[in-house]
Amino acid sequence: MHNLCMGSKTISVKDEAYERLRAARRYPGESFSEVVLRARWPEDTVSARELRELARVRGARFSDADLDRIEALKRLDAPAEDKWAGP
Repeated sequence: MHNLCMGSKTISVKDEAYERLRAARRYPGESFSEVVLRARWPEDTVSARELRELARVRGARFSDADLDRIEALKRLDAPAEDKWAGP
């Protein structure tokens, strides 16, 4: 199903994600867009207020060492290389 007036975006996915999309097709000609549009996304998110209450009731989930490691990894994180940028 292709609509000439419909916009499109090119995305990159890991091989595993590609295989899961391909396996989720209901029929061979079903587009990945159709697969994604029929997907169900969980709505069970936690607000900041709920998270604060959970931490108060349950206690800390991460040790100081865990948090230090997470922060160190965040500092190393960089945006993906822009494949479209010129030399």
